[in-house]
Amino acid sequence: MVKYELIPAQLLYEGLVVPENFFEPQRASKDVICLAHCEAYVESLLSLQLDAKMVRRIGFPLSRSLVDRELYIVEGTIQSALYAHQFGVSFNTAGGTHHAGFDFGEGFCLLNDQAVAASYLYSHHIANRILIIDLDVHQGNGTAHIFQNHAAIFTFSMHGDKNFPFVKEHSYLDIPLGDGISDEKYLALLRRHLHHLFEEIDPDFVFYQGGVDILETDKLGKLNISSQGVRKRDQMILQECFDRKIPIQISMGGGYSPNIKDIVNAHIGTFRAAIDIYNF
Repeated sequence: MVKYELIPAQLLYEGLVVPENFFEPQRASKDVICLAHCEAYVESLLSLQLDAKMVRRIGFPLSRSLVDRELYIVEGTIQSALYAHQFGVSFNTAGGTHHAGFDFGEGFCLLNDQAVAASYLYSHHIANRILIIDLDVHQGNGTAHIFQNHAAIFTFSMHGDKNFPFVKEHSYLDIPLGDGISDEKYLALLRRHLHHLFEEIDPDFVFYQGGVDILETDKLGKLNISSQGVRKRDQMILQECFDRKIPIQISMGGGYSPNIKDIVNAHIGTFRAAIDIYNF
């Protein structure tokens, strides 16, 4: 999507970052991907041998450039997580491919970047209790599928109840939302459940999928959240992590407003919130 080119360009244009703040990842290796995904699925994907049914489920024609793009995204989120561990917060300007499950791709997601990165941190003993917060309008079904039986990686999804995917997985905690929910009720729900989750799980690392398809302008979202509501959502997540001294990695997730400016500005708002809270 064009937004993944516009986000870094806008960050530079507004002077929020300098070129030295960016890094360019390599492609993730098969061994690393298989920390979160089924080896047979990964082999079929990397060799471009997925069956036609799976290709339809993903929604993109399968190609080498598409697979390579996904490998770069996954490695970008791993490196971003390592930077977050070092500096407190870090972003992947793409990512949030949360519909890819253990042995399937779905909804334009081939591999699950945050699930692989969480598995990497856990397997390398960099983090011992991980919370994945998914506030995209669509349930993080793939992430829930991957970690459904994991004892130390917990998934939280707050999403449109009547939106894609229509068959939901079971996250550690799911909060289904009715169509048309507005800022006040949305933020109150998030505040209550967020506090409970942090107290109960006591994570030492957080991944945040910050989709902006909850915007009232989004053509797929069905919710009624203002741009100010999205900013307050992001501030709530970031402030909680900052106050508790928990590193947080952020991937962008979805956004489908007809006006690309609405999408980019909402994502830029997440960066602004981090810069303000972490005093960068």
